Amino acid sequence: MLTLPSTVRVFLAPGATDMRKSFDGLAAATRQVIRKDPLCGHVFVFCNRRRQLLKVLVWDGSGFWVFAKRLERGTFAWPTSNEPMELRREELALLLGGIDLRETRPRAWYERRPWLNA
Repeated sequence: MLTLPSTVRVFLAPGATDMRKSFDGLAAATRQVIRKDPLCGHVFVFCNRRRQLLKVLVWDGSGFWVFAKRLERGTFAWPTSNEPMELRREELALLLGGIDLRETRPRAWYERRPWLNA
């Protein structure tokens, strides 16, 4: 499982991505499809058409990491949006763990944000 700092944002590419792509191809897809700079240090997630394979692209400051997860049975509950989506880190963990995010919702609670006290 990935452990991500709270400063990292997670972006999902809409639709299907050609999974023959690796480092450079996914970086180009990040620029074109998600419309973000792949060198920013955030996490970019891509899924194939059959929704059995995910690839995660991350820049760590010295190079790219590509993580892949292929399901032996079943499919990922990939969002049907036509626009790039941003997820919280917890939602990425749920998605990778097989939870359908459409059938869940976050509970309302207080979140302390000390930088807003100005």
